[in-house]
Amino acid sequence: MYEKIQETASWLKERMTTSPKTAIVLGTGLGQLASEITDKREFPYSDIPNFPVSTVEGHSGKLIFGKLGGVDILAMQGRFHFYEGYSMKEVTFPVRVMYELGIKTLFVSNAAGGMNPAFKIGDLMIITDHINMFPEHPLRGKNFPTGPRFPDMHETYDMELIKEATAIAREKKIRVTYGVYVGVQGPTFETPAEYKMYRMIGGDAVGMSTVPEVIVAHHCGIRTFGVSVITDLGGFDTPVEVSHEEVQEAANKAQPLMTEIMREMIFRSEHVQSTDMETFNTDHPTESWKSQK
Repeated sequence: MYEKIQETASWLKERMTTSPKTAIVLGTGLGQLASEITDKREFPYSDIPNFPVSTVEGHSGKLIFGKLGGVDILAMQGRFHFYEGYSMKEVTFPVRVMYELGIKTLFVSNAAGGMNPAFKIGDLMIITDHINMFPEHPLRGKNFPTGPRFPDMHETYDMELIKEATAIAREKKIRVTYGVYVGVQGPTFETPAEYKMYRMIGGDAVGMSTVPEVIVAHHCGIRTFGVSVITDLGGFDTPVEVSHEEVQEAANKAQPLMTEIMREMIFRSEHVQSTDMETFNTDHPTESWKSQK
């Protein structure tokens, strides 16, 4: 696998005309952010050696090199999921390639079901932590030379990036929430009992992606920032049915706000120092995360 990663990275390096240090993974219904990217050079996944191909509606399947906010970036328009039948090494293959290309910061986005009663459909939830419920671990097997055998996971989602996103959201008067993302296998949406269980173990939102990518990025020493668009709600007294089309619609409506925050974060990461720790106020729906930090 490591040889394939290097082969893919070499193929891309021969064709790259920019030098991105930041990458973005665009999840369900959030691929429209790619329209904000200028000076594009696009590579369909099917053209890239060793790359999997996305099979899910809403994931177009392109690797994009270009600029966002005037900064060189790499974007994945569409990701790969465990429920599609891929192994965890295939799901996280692009993140390994990103490391070989020199990526230092990774932004991940997803559509998620909200379990926190303070959430509303269309909310942006900044991910502060995750709970891994996948049946296979992305670091299972021979250890890659990019990180330790037993990586520490105390600050998987970068605190400085969370502070920066908070400051930007406050300046632009964009409502953001904060919470723990529960990563599950899928492809079924959760039953009411499952929603309640995930809430009881500490989750605020649940989805079928992101966690494997973030674990591998962390193993590679890549700083990570994650945001979930709350596209449906569950675990409450009144059952709420949900469809993939409804999830996409809710994600599309929230996408401009997420784009605005990410664009500004990427710009500031290149040009401005992080905000002072004392100015950080999460306004988390619960106080548990603040007290732990």
